[in-house]
Amino acid sequence: MKIRFLVCSLFLISFLGSNAQENFSTTVNLKTEPTEKINFSTSSIAIFYQKKLGLKSKITNTLEYSNLKVNYELNSYNFYANQDKFNQVQNKFQYSSEIAEKTKWELSVIPTANFQSKLDFSDVTVLGNLEISQQIGSKLSVIAGAGRTSIFGVPKFTPIVAFDYKMNEKTNFRIGFPDSKISYSNNDRNKLSLTNSFNGNFYQLDETSNKDTNAKKAVLSQITSVLEYERNVGGYWFLNFRGGYDFNKKYNLIDSIDHKIYDYNTGNGYVLEIGIKYKQ
Repeated sequence: MKIRFLVCSLFLISFLGSNAQENFSTTVNLKTEPTEKINFSTSSIAIFYQKKLGLKSKITNTLEYSNLKVNYELNSYNFYANQDKFNQVQNKFQYSSEIAEKTKWELSVIPTANFQSKLDFSDVTVLGNLEISQQIGSKLSVIAGAGRTSIFGVPKFTPIVAFDYKMNEKTNFRIGFPDSKISYSNNDRNKLSLTNSFNGNFYQLDETSNKDTNAKKAVLSQITSVLEYERNVGGYWFLNFRGGYDFNKKYNLIDSIDHKIYDYNTGNGYVLEIGIKYKQ
């Protein structure tokens, strides 16, 4: 019980310290990702705040809990049947500031606990990244950086590069890695976007789930292309709909040195997600 309390405190420190937040939102999402052999469904809740520190700096913080359920009915895996529920508690803290008139930098620190049912300090991993943004002209920005991310499943250092182009007041483009995005908004109530992203996650396995094997983590990764629509339905409330497809989807078990020991061969599949947000 003491360990569980201390781990949770690690994620709540920055969140509880926000007495003068400037922007605040709470989001609840439900997502389903059926594949040829396995169905994945995720439910999540996130709390976000943002605060300016003077004229040139700001901090943001997002505390999120998500639950992943894996349904093996289409292709039964009796040997790994107990690996059907995974949990994640993640806190993303970001600090950004201007270095010069057209140059900004942003630092992200992301402690994350990914586990099956037993939360322990050994489940905590620290991710994060550092980015530099340079404004070129009035419409184009170039972003470069690097970070320790889980976009390929297991945590590893990856580059970050992007070109942001503001075509007009309604349309924005981002072309880069790991994320690309085109967004359009004709007024304050509607926003339409098309995104393509490399993304993934990992979960530490309970000792009881791998007693007959040396598997230590369940690892997922994919390239996701989705069309997203967000609608302000009144006041501070927003509805969000996402639909698309997962390419190159992988679901593997790995050992303590990140060697693959089992491949579920899930195949690709579509993505459907709905969310509701309260934002002020």
